[in-house]
Formats: sequence, structure tokens, C-alpha cells
Amino acid sequence: MKRFEGKVAIVTGAGCVGPGWGNGRAIAVRLAEEGARVLAVDRELARVEETLERAGELRSSIRAVQCDVTDSASVAAMVTTARDAFGRIDVLVNNVGGSAAGGPVEMSEDVFDAQVDFNLKSVFLTCKHVLPVMEAQGGGAIVNVSSTSALRWTGAAQVAYAATKAGVIQFSRVVAVQYAKKGIRVNSVVPGQLHTPMVEARLAKQRAGGDIDVLLRQRLARIPLGFMGDGRDTAAAVLFLAADEARFITGTEVVVDGGMTVRCD
Repeated sequence: MKRFEGKVAIVTGAGCVGPGWGNGRAIAVRLAEEGARVLAVDRELARVEETLERAGELRSSIRAVQCDVTDSASVAAMVTTARDAFGRIDVLVNNVGGSAAGGPVEMSEDVFDAQVDFNLKSVFLTCKHVLPVMEAQGGGAIVNVSSTSALRWTGAAQVAYAATKAGVIQFSRVVAVQYAKKGIRVNSVVPGQLHTPMVEARLAKQRAGGDIDVLLRQRLARIPLGFMGDGRDTAAAVLFLAADEARFITGTEVVVDGGMTVRCD
């Protein structure tokens, strides 16, 4: 029997800004492969099309839904869609996020506020609307995707991203304790410098003078294992934490970074 047979999962940010294995895309496909019915949520539905294509014959197990996870009404409507379509919500994966360059002096207040909404308020809103469903059915699992930028300097000043992703970790810990007796587990996955479509689409423009090869060499040099993972590595950790085999694990983090975070240099 597959690990998520008969279960329903919501994955936010299930599309991608370009071709390849982004975190949300890989998580949605792997959940479907393990038997789940998946609500693949994205602000732009066109980004989910490749997710469905990569699912192959399992695309019928994935339902694409448009949602702005920074807007409470949009999140409420998405959760209602999931409950009406499937009757329950067993797994919530909060994968939305993105960085903006700059420290507190050079970053505008508008950009800082947008980062808080995108990276942290989005987690608050989905949990706000999903937790009552999980509580009513007697349990569930939530996995929030943070970043190694929440734990250490990762090569560029991105103060709002680092602060909000650190907030995701502590938010997860607090909710984990609050809802433990209600059968709801909450954990975080902390990806490092993976080679996902976002690297080419956005990060190369922010750093290394737009030279993708230079950026990739810089990122690779920080990783002790000597190679960069991709969204499938994040997905493996997410599926473990969301599955029943992790029944005794809550309020903690799994770091997926090839050893980068524990380096002292």
C-alpha cells in the first residue's frame, strides 16, 4: 500500500517559474505517486501545467487550483474547494516563498512588507483555514518549507527573506505544540542551495552579474557533498514528515542542504 493512499494533500506553490524540478512541483508529483489526491495550488495556473505533465498517468490525481495565498478570502475559497471535492484534508504543504535582495537600508518598506506577506503570512493564512478542518476530522500533518537562509548567512544580503523564513520555523514549532493533543503534527523542511528553476529565472539576475555559470559555481562551492540537489530532494523530506511513519515527529526541522549549514567557513 502506498504511503498516502486515500489521503488528500494541499500543496501551495505547486507550479514553477520555469522548466524542471522545483520544490512544489516535485512535492505534488511525489504525493500523487504515493497515492494521494492532490490540490496543486498556485497563483498562476499556467505554472502548474508542467507539474501535471510530469505526473503522467497520475495527472488525474492532481487538481490545479488558482489561489493567492497572501489573501485570506482566496485561501478560504481554496480550502472550501478541497473540502467539497474530497471531504477531508490530511496534509498541508506550505511551499510558497521567494527572496528579495537587500539589507534594511537599501530595501524599501514596500518590498519588506511584501516579503512578510509572501513568505510568512501565507503560512499563517493557510494554517488558519486548514487547521479547523484537520481538528474536526481528528488529525493531519502540516509541513512548512523554510530555507537555510533562516539558519545562516548564505552568500547574499536578503534580510526580509532570512527573517521571514526564520519566522516560518518558529511559527511551526509553536503550532506543533498547540495542536499536538489534537492529532496534528507540524514540522519544517529547510532546503539549502538547490538547483531549481528559480535559480535561472530569478537568482542569476540578482547575483553574479546575471551570469548563471558563475552563480552555480558559487553555490556549489558551499556544499560539502559536492553537488546540488533539486526539488526532488526537498520532496523526499516533505513526504517523510507528512507520512504516518513520522507519527512521533513534530515541532522540528529537517535540513536538506548537502551539509552546507554545518560548515564553519
